[in-house]
Amino acid sequence: MTSRTATLIGFLAILLWSTLALFTAMSGRVPPFQLVGMTFVIGGLLILAIAASRGQLSRIRPTPASFALGLYGPFGDTALYYAAVKTAPAAEANLIHYLWPLLIVLFAAFLPGGRLKLRHLIGALIGLAATGLLISGGLGSGQGLALGHVLAALGAFVWASYSVVSRRFADVPSESLCITMLGCAIPAFACHFAFEATQWSLTPVEWAGVLGLGLGSIGLAFVVWDIGMKQGDVALLGVASYAAPVLSTIILVLAGYAQPSWLLAVSCVLIVVGALVASWEPRRSKGARGTPLP
Repeated sequence: MTSRTATLIGFLAILLWSTLALFTAMSGRVPPFQLVGMTFVIGGLLILAIAASRGQLSRIRPTPASFALGLYGPFGDTALYYAAVKTAPAAEANLIHYLWPLLIVLFAAFLPGGRLKLRHLIGALIGLAATGLLISGGLGSGQGLALGHVLAALGAFVWASYSVVSRRFADVPSESLCITMLGCAIPAFACHFAFEATQWSLTPVEWAGVLGLGLGSIGLAFVVWDIGMKQGDVALLGVASYAAPVLSTIILVLAGYAQPSWLLAVSCVLIVVGALVASWEPRRSKGARGTPLP
């Protein structure tokens, strides 16, 4: 597979993630851990079926280290995100969670060969301002700082750190995510039965949300992002991912799960601007070669 093809495949994840908040909101009464378990089973089986249809079942075995990373990243972030959207206004939690592209830039600066620069700090402050604007808007409306805001920020941290570290596992086939996801469903259901009340009598809209997450925003999105991170142009994918919060917020508004407001619009713009500032590289001379974001 060429780098260009892998990059195009990675773009698909960004489009799929733009529906993540909508499908999570549509899932309605499904408790967070039950939703993690259900969507990870659906996603894992989807990836397994694709691997089987292509005769690549030999590639589905993860390494112990990549499996542990999957518990931390996809499982941890998904659980935090579902809980955030269900305990805070969906658009606000969604935008705060989309600080992860900016965090990827910041974390990459601390990797070997990286360096924290002024643009990283400026971008971080702009992103922080966007988050503060959302929260202050909530305080002004009497809602206050919701638990969902904190969970969304934690999810952003988990996904950003996972994405950076996953580059250390470029030799692990992306098909192995099916076993990782099915394995992650086990602790998800264990936590569900321990702490939540089961909801199986779902409305058609709630089932549509669960299936949309399992097949698209979680199942297919994780594997195509993995391909893009390991084989594609990471810097280009990182910049393109800044469009996700804009698309996601627009979809929430159009679907009626969020009200259009200047607060959402300004916060959305600030998050994108902050990420672009942090990732901006000055033009180099023709003989110089830049180092892409990890």
